Amino acid sequence: MSREWVINAYEGYNALQLQSCEPQTPNANEIRLRIEAFALNWGDNDLMLDRYSFSFSELPARIGMEACGIVEAVGADVQNIDIGDRYCTLPYFYDRQGASADTLIIDQAYVTKAPANLSAVEAASVWMQFLTAYFPIVEFAKAAPGRNIFVPAGTSTAGAAALQIGAMHGATLISSTRSEANKQLLLDNGANHVFVDDGGDIEKFLRDVTNGAGVDASFDPVGGPFMERYANAMAKNGTLFLYGCLSGTYSNPPFLAMIQNSLWFHAYSLFNYVQDLEACERGKKFVYNSLADGSLRPHIDRVFPMEGYVDAWRYLTGKRESYGKVVIETGA
Repeated sequence: MSREWVINAYEGYNALQLQSCEPQTPNANEIRLRIEAFALNWGDNDLMLDRYSFSFSELPARIGMEACGIVEAVGADVQNIDIGDRYCTLPYFYDRQGASADTLIIDQAYVTKAPANLSAVEAASVWMQFLTAYFPIVEFAKAAPGRNIFVPAGTSTAGAAALQIGAMHGATLISSTRSEANKQLLLDNGANHVFVDDGGDIEKFLRDVTNGAGVDASFDPVGGPFMERYANAMAKNGTLFLYGCLSGTYSNPPFLAMIQNSLWFHAYSLFNYVQDLEACERGKKFVYNSLADGSLRPHIDRVFPMEGYVDAWRYLTGKRESYGKVVIETGA
């Protein structure tokens, strides 16, 4: 008998329940993973409150899309995936079949071989953050020397990944945080400049640190009124990437600043690029190579046992003094 964490109402992580379940048999194009570890993501928290970019088709539902485990069964049409191998899930629209369980049925299109020399906990932590940052920072913002990129909320895992990846390519990285205590952390992680946001003039700060050139691209998980505060510091033809809603509202883009500065607004979701086979392969190649040569590294903040899933959410959403991925180790 396996275990699964499910949510029965859109009441946040306090509505999660641990229950027994029977392992399912994979269909033709699916595999079954025995989950060793799965990671928490802020989007999952929003999903449990029904304020994410999609809702569950019905409840109860499992949570999460980022896991690592051992292949223990394969469907009749599955190719080049062997029982006993370690695989990771890729971020995808999982509906009710999340990874918060001992076993997971998943389409072969949404798994990839676990990176060599990483533990299961580490391998469960890399794909969401590094792929999320790769496409906007490398392929779209064209990170390179002379390019100015703004990364708000740099202590988030995707923000930290963006700083690492942007620094790899020589871009000038500017980040923001609400706490002075986080400033050195962001500098150590690749930021060249850090704005400690106490409500001050972020537009002036961005203009000053770019010597008036402005910001070529922002990688923004906040949106809402926050984007309005800095949009006029964007360079001509700059791009505003919005990939989250930490402000709590999907408000309108800053149209006036966009008109005046000929800005582009790109509403971004990694899921669309995972579904694009060629794009996904480019992203995976970058992550595999960067992990292998040490350019990227997983950073695990805390590991909780399967029974501590709710405690893990309390920790992730509470006041933290350290940052990195929060991961569940199932013991399965």
